Formats: sequence, structure tokens, C-alpha cells
Amino acid sequence: MLNPAVPVLQPLMNMISILHYGLFLLIVLLSNYTQALDISGSISTEGRLFLNSPQNPNQHEGHNLSIAIEPEIVQEWDDGHQRITFKPFYRWDLRDTKRTHTDIRELFYMQYGDGWEIRFGLDKVFWGVTEALHLVDIINQTDMIENPDGEDKLGQPMLKLALERDSGNWQLFILPGFRERTFPGRAGRLRTLLPVDTSQAQYAAANGKQHVDFALRWSKTIEEWDVGLAHFHGTGRDPSFRLGLNKNAQPVLIPYYEIIDQTSLDAQYSHGNWLWKFESIYRTGQTGGNYFATTGGFERTWVGFRGHSDDLGILAELAWDQRGRRSTTPFNNDLFIGVRWTANDTQSTELLAGMITDWKNGSKSINLEASRRLNNDWKISIQARGWFNISKQDPLTNIDQDDYVEIELTRYY
Repeated sequence: MLNPAVPVLQPLMNMISILHYGLFLLIVLLSNYTQALDISGSISTEGRLFLNSPQNPNQHEGHNLSIAIEPEIVQEWDDGHQRITFKPFYRWDLRDTKRTHTDIRELFYMQYGDGWEIRFGLDKVFWGVTEALHLVDIINQTDMIENPDGEDKLGQPMLKLALERDSGNWQLFILPGFRERTFPGRAGRLRTLLPVDTSQAQYAAANGKQHVDFALRWSKTIEEWDVGLAHFHGTGRDPSFRLGLNKNAQPVLIPYYEIIDQTSLDAQYSHGNWLWKFESIYRTGQTGGNYFATTGGFERTWVGFRGHSDDLGILAELAWDQRGRRSTTPFNNDLFIGVRWTANDTQSTELLAGMITDWKNGSKSINLEASRRLNNDWKISIQARGWFNISKQDPLTNIDQDDYVEIELTRYY
């Protein structure tokens, strides 16, 4: 018998504490300003139907239900040159106590002037241009209990200085405090065969989570090219895993976070209806040795497809990792082929579907994402994921049985 109070109570208390802290900070900082707060956000209900029985009997069967709340409070003054943004997040999950969680996605102060901008607090930063794999994106930690595609990120404490110069755009990041990766719990789906015990997380840095990371990025638009170069030094966001035992003497995986250096290049070339995309990294300090990894491809769009208002795009990308089978990700020898359709209607109807194939071991995964606004306040989204012919040496073998269909209904306010 499920007891809803067990998975909900502690995260709910954490959420209340975060809200109190955030609202108190806003009240203190904004006490001298009379302008009204801009309050918006969303509430969504998500249903997942898993099509197969789980690989581990401790994982839940069948369907799942969850509810997510993500408000956003913004205060601007000085003609918009200064702003405070607060965006907390809370999800309640019926089956997985680990997926019931709280986070502050954003809570930062921003000020900008002529050719400069400074931000301080918790924020999210995205780097990259490719569709299937974001190699160069390293500032924020991945929230793996939200979605297996790695698109959802945790807020990262940072001090960011951005400068616009004729030589290009420069961004300097000082990143105090590390966010551990989140993982599904023992009863959750889309997890490793052995559950991850985050309570025993280990660090190469002597000061653990308190290690201060640094990053520097340069980017510039040169005619039809958008180019970015970056370097990161600090605690790697992708953990390695060590075998261990939990407090009940059950086998678990223990995450281990190394100190790494990563130099990256991303580039996008736009010409007519063609987009050519490329990302590459060289990383040192990761378990298994130094390595190169790269991904790249193209997107060709037919605007006004077949004489209508809709657009149709074809995508193709290759991903390669020098580590091969030693890679900690499934994207080491993979081909992605996809199609993107945009209706360009008032309901913002769109669809993205694609398949990733490992050309060495034959593993395949498919993904379909579709969404449509029902009116100004409501939106429905559908996602379907499946894994086929997965090799036992592929990291995807952990979720081989977790094919699912997800329907999400979101109310914006």
C-alpha cells in the first residue's frame, strides 16, 4: 500500500524552506522599489505509461503520475538595467521518492550596461549547437530524474561577467559550490541496474563540493559563422562509478567526481535553408584517460513545405568518442537521423522525431516529441521513447526495458 506522505513530506518541507528563503531575499532586496513584481509560471501534470516489465523487481510496474510546479518571479528597475529573477521548482512523483524533489533553477541578480553584464546567484547557462548530443555544455549539472535526454539542468551558483567587444563576446565564470547529479531511486524506472547511492558520493577534490570551478568562453559571429571556444577547470559534471554497499549491505553504484579540464569548440554555419553544426571537446582528468569527442551534422529546412505555411526539416548528426567502449555515455559511435515539423499556426504545433543508431554494436533508440497549445493558457505535450537491439556492452542496457509514452498537460499563468 502506497503512503503518499512518505515521499512527499520531506521534499515539501524543503520546498517551503526554499520559498521562504527566496521570498525573504526578494523582499529585502526590493524593499526600496515600488514597481510590481512580474509573477508567472506553470503547473503541469505528467503521466507515463511504461510498456514493459522492469528489469529489476524493485522497480515499479506500469504507469506513473507526477505533478510539477515552476513559478517565476521577476523584478526589474533602472529601466531594465537591473533585475532579480527567482525560479523555484518542485515535482511530486507517485512511484519514485527520489523523483519527488525540489530545486532552485534560478535565483540571481543581473545588471548590464554598455557592452557588459554581470550576474550573481543561481543560474542556468547553455552552450552548444547540435541536436542529439550537447558535448560542450558543462556549466550546469544534469537533472537525470526529470528526463533521460539530459536536457533538464539544476541551477548552478555562479558569478558571471560578460563583455561585448569588437574581438567577440567574452564570458568569465566563477562557480563556487558543486551540484551533484540526481538519479532515480530504487523503485524508479530509467535507472541503472544497480541503484546509485548519492549519499556516498566521492570527490577527487580535497574540499569536495566546496571546490571552486572556473570557465572562460569566447564567441563571435563572423558573417555566416557562429563560433565558440571555451575552457572549463573544476569538478566534472559526469561522474564515474564505483561498486559499493549501502547501509543495508546491498550492492550499489557510488558516484565519483574527478577534477577535469575541458577545452571545447562549437561552430554553426548558416547558409540559406542549411544549418551545419559541429561540437568537439578535449578532456583531461576523467577516469580512463584523456580523450577527444566530437559530434556534428546538418539540418535542412524546407520553408513553406508543399506550398503550405508549415516547415519541414531533416536532421543528421554523427557522434564519436575516442574512448569507444570505455566511454561513460552511449554516444561513442552513433548516427542520429531525425525530422522536425513546425506548423507555424497559432497553436504552435510542432513535432520532432528521430533515431540514434550505434554503427558498431547495432543498438538503437527512438524518440518522438510533439506539442500543441490548446489555448493561451494550456499546452499538451507527448513524448515516446524506445530502445531496441541494445548490446550488453552499451550503457543503454540499463534502460532497455523502459520504453514509455508520456503525456503532459501544462497550465501557464
